Amino acid sequence: MAKDESYLEDMKKDYLELQKKYNLPDFKKLNEDFQIEKVAESETEILLKEIRRFMFDKVSNYMRFLESLINPVSASIFTFSVLKTLNSDDKKIAEDIYKKLMKLEIDLMEIDIEYDEEKEADFIKKITEVWNSIKKDWLKLVGSMKKNWDNKIERNSGGYFG
Repeated sequence: MAKDESYLEDMKKDYLELQKKYNLPDFKKLNEDFQIEKVAESETEILLKEIRRFMFDKVSNYMRFLESLINPVSASIFTFSVLKTLNSDDKKIAEDIYKKLMKLEIDLMEIDIEYDEEKEADFIKKITEVWNSIKKDWLKLVGSMKKNWDNKIERNSGGYFG
């Protein structure tokens, strides 16, 4: 465990240098939102790219969930259940969040093709900015899901689940 802690401390020191150089967000805040400390588990010479990759993994997971809500073709039972809890305003919020996340994914394609430390730093700042801008709306969606879950989700009394 002490070895892992030293890797994390080394990573924090390296990040601090990059933070000063590129005016990056605070490590603690990024770690709280994106669990970037996991980058310390692997050695890398391209720290910002690895941090960006961890950050975008989370964004991508949320984006795929929203995608299944917006276009529920072959969606899971869970997705269909969640859809029943959302009203038209909630669905509009989901679409707006999705558009912001898709814009990030399009930008990522360009950044991912050729490594450039400054572009990686800029993208980390952009992900953070977008994430912070959607949190309130995301929490509103989750609140609607929770509030309406028991009211909208009913068991089918027949033998067929569909």
